[in-house]
Amino acid sequence: MNKRLKIAFAVLISGAICTGLSSCKKDYLNVDEYLYDMTQVDSVFSNQDKLRTYINGIASYLPDEEKLWSNSWSPYQQATDENFTSWNDGSHAGIKLMLNEITPFAANTYFNNYANWYKGIRKANTVIARIEEAKGLSVTTKRQYLGEMYYLKGYFLYLLVQQYGPAVIPSDDVLDLNDDGETLSQERSSYDDCVAYIAKNMELAVGYLQPNQEALNDIYRPTSGAAMAVMSRVLLVAASPQFNGNPSYANWTRKDGSLFISNVYDNTKWGKAAAAAKRVMETGLYELFTYPKGADMDPLAPNVPTENYPNGAGGIDPYRSYKYSFIGEVPANSNREVIWCTNVNPTGSGSSLNLSTMSFLGGWNGLNLTQDLVDSYRMKDGNSITNSSTTYPYPSTAESSLSIPAAKTVSDVQLTANTSRMYNNREARFYATIGFNHSYWKGTSYTGSGAYTNLEVTYYSNGNAVPNVNQVNDYNHTGYTCIKYNHHTDNMQAAGAIRAKTFPIFRYAEILLNYAEALNEMTGSYTDPTTGITVSRNLTEIQSAFNRVRFRAGLPGLSAAELASPATIREAIKLERKIEFACEGRRYHDLRRWMDAPDAMTKPVVGMNIKASSGQKDLFYTRTILVEELTKRNWSFKMYFWPIPQVSMNKNSKLVQNPSW
Repeated sequence: MNKRLKIAFAVLISGAICTGLSSCKKDYLNVDEYLYDMTQVDSVFSNQDKLRTYINGIASYLPDEEKLWSNSWSPYQQATDENFTSWNDGSHAGIKLMLNEITPFAANTYFNNYANWYKGIRKANTVIARIEEAKGLSVTTKRQYLGEMYYLKGYFLYLLVQQYGPAVIPSDDVLDLNDDGETLSQERSSYDDCVAYIAKNMELAVGYLQPNQEALNDIYRPTSGAAMAVMSRVLLVAASPQFNGNPSYANWTRKDGSLFISNVYDNTKWGKAAAAAKRVMETGLYELFTYPKGADMDPLAPNVPTENYPNGAGGIDPYRSYKYSFIGEVPANSNREVIWCTNVNPTGSGSSLNLSTMSFLGGWNGLNLTQDLVDSYRMKDGNSITNSSTTYPYPSTAESSLSIPAAKTVSDVQLTANTSRMYNNREARFYATIGFNHSYWKGTSYTGSGAYTNLEVTYYSNGNAVPNVNQVNDYNHTGYTCIKYNHHTDNMQAAGAIRAKTFPIFRYAEILLNYAEALNEMTGSYTDPTTGITVSRNLTEIQSAFNRVRFRAGLPGLSAAELASPATIREAIKLERKIEFACEGRRYHDLRRWMDAPDAMTKPVVGMNIKASSGQKDLFYTRTILVEELTKRNWSFKMYFWPIPQVSMNKNSKLVQNPSW
């Protein structure tokens, strides 16, 4: 597995830098490995090129966050209620968590990031401690390197806490080789101390890093805005029910008797989260991406405010405004919504395009979205499918097999005359994300003589999305797939013409919804001691932040019913995040921090009846509970955290395993 750098320095990585996952998996506290590294690092600071190469090596420990399904770095996208893959194997191991196949020993193999991220922290500490030895560095370059090292220290610990829970906080000092292995072993810190460590390092990074990267080849390098975005996310999670007053961990204690996760509720944590989000907003650097209204866009519903965005949905194309940040239509350095991103290999094995494309076009055809996700999307007037209006009615079960009155266009999307009424008059993000039966795949980047363009995809038992004879498992199980990252011209038969893309790790929509959520939960006021920003629960502020996301999607803002109480606003925010961040790897974390995972992850998996033929449309468009091995669902308390790999447990006698593992 080749490791691609996320920080784009203008030098090549030397062969000495780790390029394979297996060769990188050495324990943070392995003294022999540390001795080897120190022998090499003594020469690093005598040469600027060697120093840049060494720093590149640290960045190589960053995960490939754009890999959501196949050969992914984490279970986060696969192990949710949004989707599942058509295979349970080493390349799609996230499904194993839902099938209850993970143990601490299995964690040695699957998503074993533990040692690498500690190694990244230690190497960043080395650069910080010894950078004055590097002669000839300009002040600007030195500040950039220091900012990146503090950022990486905070980010690696954020990644550790996100996957494994409370982590060992390494000393900022370079390790002393005269200490024995037992002395080098450390106990895990409390969750709150980990949050403080992340925030401290990100705050230091803010002081060194520049606010944005204007050059296209620098867009993967962190900025001060990216550091602020990390703090916004981390502090929001810290304020959430899983980590704020949760009694479930009352018996999980450190050696001194203190709790790993405090069971005392602290409302000021929501204030910290709100202030962190507002800090990003007040930079003035970011805004949701919007695309001008065109003649081919779907008209807004009559109840949607038509004032120009952001005061309404006027003047913009909601579909393109949402979709284009994911499909390469706008360069990341020109997109003010993107705060930090990584590059994507759009033609790689297991890419989103590959997984969602039918077998006869050269795809794997095994990315299955659930009916639960599909049903979450609203009608275009903002009503749910269970409470639709007479203007935009959602069909009854008996009417679901009926087609729409006539073919129509929704920006870049063509709804064919065979489209079910289930999929008519839905909000723009539905069409940007969901591939459904009779979806129209243009794929016009292919210019050969084969019949590979302008196709209607059908998931019937006799449809054109059936597997080929050599890969009998490569078929869609639900009648839905994810097209969020597919450009309408992309075609697996024309790999060389597929659009280059970036994956937004942090985007401004998250900041806005973070702010709205945190404000909604506040009961008093809070003033941040670092920035002086003061926040308090303010309904106008909540609406302003939330409605920017809704208006960009071409929907009305928060309704009177949604604004009735903090509880109703909370539910509106939860649903908005589910839709806005669908298939971006965030749902896994939201379900856990809200303590909603036990309910969400034990619901039956439902889809269309793909066993029905094209002559049985009434049967196909029947919601069907899937009872097969891939759709079994298990949930237990231990699944709030991934287990620490047993190999790492064995190397540190002071480590305690996560609860119930």
